[in-house]
Amino acid sequence: MLNIGKIEEGFVLDHIKAGKSLQIYHHLGLDKMDSTVAIIRNAKSSKMGKKDILKVECDINMLDLDVLAFIDHNITVNVIKDGEIIAKKELQLPKEIKNIIYCKNPRCITSIEQGLPHIFVLADEEKEIYRCKYCEEKYSEIKELK
Repeated sequence: MLNIGKIEEGFVLDHIKAGKSLQIYHHLGLDKMDSTVAIIRNAKSSKMGKKDILKVECDINMLDLDVLAFIDHNITVNVIKDGEIIAKKELQLPKEIKNIIYCKNPRCITSIEQGLPHIFVLADEEKEIYRCKYCEEKYSEIKELK
């Protein structure tokens, strides 16, 4: 039996699709922070079969919920304070995301203006489709994340 100690302050990301934890680790910038992080991959789950879990000991305000919701809005976010769960945050697809995905349209202004932020707007919430704010290029595949 694997035993990972409890954290005093931070968050636990649960119900991550199996294999997605490292992608989330990088997109949240956890690799650049001086925080204790436990990555549990392919844990058994009665709901999902297999799942990943991330435990991060840091200030909860450091978590970018928009990035997390964009990657997978079904992830459970447990907020930990003094070693206990004090809140559970529900994720919703963000209406707009900036510099998480990049427009691949060679005619888009973002291809010419290097300093321009890549902004995508949620065009269809049901189908989880985002479009470039500038050229309306469709983006719908989460797997293309850099």
